[in-house]
Amino acid sequence: MQFGIFTIADITPDPTTGKIPTENERLRSMVEQGKLAEQVGLDVFAIGEHHNPPFVTSSPTTTLAYVGAQTERIILSTATTLITTNDPVKIAEDYAMLQHLTGGRVDLVMGRGNTGPVYPWFGQDIRKGIELAIENYDLLRRLWTEDVVNWEGQFRTPLQQFTST
Repeated sequence: MQFGIFTIADITPDPTTGKIPTENERLRSMVEQGKLAEQVGLDVFAIGEHHNPPFVTSSPTTTLAYVGAQTERIILSTATTLITTNDPVKIAEDYAMLQHLTGGRVDLVMGRGNTGPVYPWFGQDIRKGIELAIENYDLLRRLWTEDVVNWEGQFRTPLQQFTST
């Protein structure tokens, strides 16, 4: 069993002081939480992905890379990476790079998201969220298990002789 911290980096009033942190303060606090989690012996530090207020974690890979550069042991996880609004090629490349940079400490958790307004921001339709998630996951898995990928689906441009890191 593993123990850890999960955050969605919400910007909400502090329950004791009522103060609302700035985006910068919240991001810096989140990084400190990740470092402290390792210092106290926790196993995992996880960041969820959100693209609308009151959250500031639109780029978990960037934040986890920053935490990873300041830690040595803790597992860095997403909770959740949106498989429906992110291009699976970009997910494959970003998380492979993060895995290399952190010495294999990355744990990728994916979900389809449930916030309707977010889908159109990325050119998608929430009514097709399940089909989109399945297709994107299939492509992502192939990108990580095959050296050269030829692929065609319903939701993104085809890939011909594609190779990735």
